[in-house]
Amino acid sequence: MKDPLFTKLGTIAIVVAILFGSTSGTKAQPVPADDENIPFLVTFGKAAPTSHGDDDFVQIFFLMVPKTVKTPFYVRVFDPDVSGEHDEIYNDGDTKTKFSVYGGAKAYSNPKARESDPVAGYDSGTLLGSKTFGFDTKYDNKWYTFGPFNPTDGDSDNKQNAYIFKIIAEGISGNDGNLYRYYFSTYPDKNTRIEGANAFTFEYTFRMPDKAGSVCHLYPYIDQEVTSVKQSNFDWDDDGVMKIISYEKKGEWVSMSNENNWVESKHIIMEKERNASLDFQFVKGSNTPKENNNVCFYIRNQYGEFMPFYNIPIGGVPKYKYELDMIENLRAKERGVDGERIFKNGNDK
Repeated sequence: MKDPLFTKLGTIAIVVAILFGSTSGTKAQPVPADDENIPFLVTFGKAAPTSHGDDDFVQIFFLMVPKTVKTPFYVRVFDPDVSGEHDEIYNDGDTKTKFSVYGGAKAYSNPKARESDPVAGYDSGTLLGSKTFGFDTKYDNKWYTFGPFNPTDGDSDNKQNAYIFKIIAEGISGNDGNLYRYYFSTYPDKNTRIEGANAFTFEYTFRMPDKAGSVCHLYPYIDQEVTSVKQSNFDWDDDGVMKIISYEKKGEWVSMSNENNWVESKHIIMEKERNASLDFQFVKGSNTPKENNNVCFYIRNQYGEFMPFYNIPIGGVPKYKYELDMIENLRAKERGVDGERIFKNGNDK
């Protein structure tokens, strides 16, 4: 099997975009990012039922720091404890979550670290810092800081001219849900971005907003060799709709899961969608919006390789090119058919 980020010709495009600022904004280090409109990441204790919306109780993120950065940085975790204002508590609140930061050889380059499930090897690399949090109001609604870390402590990736770090959140006991956020900062006590850095993951487990009509966004990068993608989502709970926005798609519908099950659908990638990001949108229903809805999501390319979601989309947030739709509609009407097409589950209907 090909290695997704090392053998693709599109790697050059990614490197240029990251290191020279071809992104949608300057706030590269909040996770989730502002553009994603995701309130929290979610990791449950390993005794929780998967019907709560976490399929494996482990969440892995990566931080890419350009080799041009020479100053130390910090990994900050917001609300790392399992208690109080934001978390999803059941019964006695007995859950413990371990946060760990890894660098060194194989932290990222080990393929086992880049899968959707925590298979043996997911915690590869050199452990740089770790702390376990439980029911402790000291950290409720507050920040905890790991570090400082030198950029050279990361896994060196010459093809992307970057050092890559891995951050793992793991629910090691209990059945409660830990809702938290990250910020990768140049200071230990405030949030300031690392110039040129970006964060990404291969499987996202997150909390949907409770407000009806809310829209969350995930941004996978599509390199020039991708011809199709297969999306997989878990425990959507019939909470609205999912759709794909791109420069050529104004809303291709995605197959959706319900309670405690995985659903997938295949989607063809058009030529002008390559070397750009897609916008996977999760649109909260307006009739009966679900409270505390947690969702898992990942995508693979035609080779079955897991694809990364960048918190700041490479090349910027894709916007549908309305003028192309106008032209297609005019051409379709000339052929005597309705120019408006509705996409369902990757097929024209």
